[in-house]
Amino acid sequence: MNSVPGYPPNLDGLPQLLDFLDDLDEAWLAVLNSQVWDPSSGTGINLVTPVDVMELDRPIRSTPTSETERMRLHSLLVTGTAGLEEWLSTLSTPAEDYQLALERAGFMQGFDDLFSKTLAEMEGLSEQLISDPVGMNIDADT
Repeated sequence: MNSVPGYPPNLDGLPQLLDFLDDLDEAWLAVLNSQVWDPSSGTGINLVTPVDVMELDRPIRSTPTSETERMRLHSLLVTGTAGLEEWLSTLSTPAEDYQLALERAGFMQGFDDLFSKTLAEMEGLSEQLISDPVGMNIDADT
C-alpha cells in the first residue's frame, strides 16, 4: 500500500486498484481465519490434507494470529487507508473535489469499504477474547 502513492492517481486505473485491494482484504481475512489462499476462487479455504499423504516428520501447523499481529495489521490498514485518501486528494479533477469525482465515477463506495471484511473480523476476534478470555467458560454460579 505504500507503493500506490508513488503513481499519479487517475480515474481509469481505480477499478484495478479497488479490485486488488478487495483481493488483499479477502487474503487478510483468510490469514485471520487460519486458512490458505485459493487463487482460483480468490478466497480463503480450510486446509484439508488426507492422512495418507501427510509426512509424519513434517507436521502441518496452523497458528492463529496473535493479538500483537492483529494490532499490527490494524495499524497497517488504518495508516495505509489514510495514505490512500491523501493520495486520492491529489486526483486531477478540474473544478471538482476528488470525493465528488469518485462519487460520480461510482468509486466512492469501494473506497469507503476498504478492508471492511478484515476489520470486521478483527473486531469480532477482539470481542471473542474479551467475552471468553483464554477460552475459559465462566459460570456465574461458581
